[in-house]
This record gives sequence, structure tokens and C-alpha cells, in this order.
Amino acid sequence: MLCHFQDEHSNLFYEPIQKQMKKPWIIITIALVAVLIIMQFFQPAKNIAKAATTDDIFFQVQCDQLVKKNLVTACYDCHSNTTRYPFYSRIAPVSWMMARHIKEGKEHLNFSEWGKYEKKEQLKLLTEICDVVTEGEMPMKSYTLMHSSAVLNPQDKEDICAWTESASEEVFSK
Repeated sequence: MLCHFQDEHSNLFYEPIQKQMKKPWIIITIALVAVLIIMQFFQPAKNIAKAATTDDIFFQVQCDQLVKKNLVTACYDCHSNTTRYPFYSRIAPVSWMMARHIKEGKEHLNFSEWGKYEKKEQLKLLTEICDVVTEGEMPMKSYTLMHSSAVLNPQDKEDICAWTESASEEVFSK
């Protein structure tokens, strides 16, 4: 017959081990909180222009009000010199990810700098706008999850593509 023997001395051995096992988790938690707090002091520059310039696409190409509204709502935060920042954009590392998305978006297409693009580049970009909107690549899913107003319905996509065609004709005729 097996007998489980436990006296008051056996707990003296296990208690220090249990306390030592809890210590690293406390230290790791405190270190993570400290790192998160320190990260908040390193914020990226904001993408906020004082005013639209004549290089903005809407000064360069005719655009229907509804299409303009959809482009501003779904595209301008990452593809212009003016971003509307939500409350969570001040929290690192989210602020860093947003800054990277905006930088990459503006490198590919910047509506605020449209007038500085050569005609050939403008025509290529107008075609790409229709393509990425139609294929659902833009706006990005991660963006529409947080900005439900940026979701484009099929009619919005058709309107944007129709506008890119007329805008291409306008650019080509200049």
C-alpha cells in the first residue's frame, strides 16, 4: 500500500521554488509595460498639410462630387499629404505602423502631388486606381476594418472607374 507522506517540512521545500517561478513573470511584465511606456515618447511626424495646393488632383482633373467624396474617404488618408488621425494613432507601435503605411502609400500615389507627375505617369496611375479598386486591393482590408465609411460598394467602384476613364481622356488631351 502506497502511502502519501507529507509533513509540515515538505512545504518548506516547494514554497521557495513556487515564489522563484513567479518572479520572472513579474519582471517580464514590468519590463514590457516599461518598454510600452517608453515607446510612447517616440512618435512619428504627422502627415498633415496646411492646405491643398494646385497640384492636388481635384485642381488638375474634373471630378464628380460623389467620386471625390469616395476618393477622399477611402484613399486620401494614405495617398495624400493630409491624413485624418483617429485616437489610436497616438499609441505606439500603432502610430509607427500607420506612418509606414502612409509613407508607402504616398510613394506609390500621392493625390496631393498629382500636378507634379508627368502625363504618362498620371495615365498609368489612373488605370491602376480603377484596377486596384475593382480587384478589392484598395482600400486595404486593415483600413476598412477600422474605417467602415471607406468601404466601397460595387456602384462606388464603377463610378471611380468611369471617372478614371474620363480623367484619362482629360489628361491625354492636355
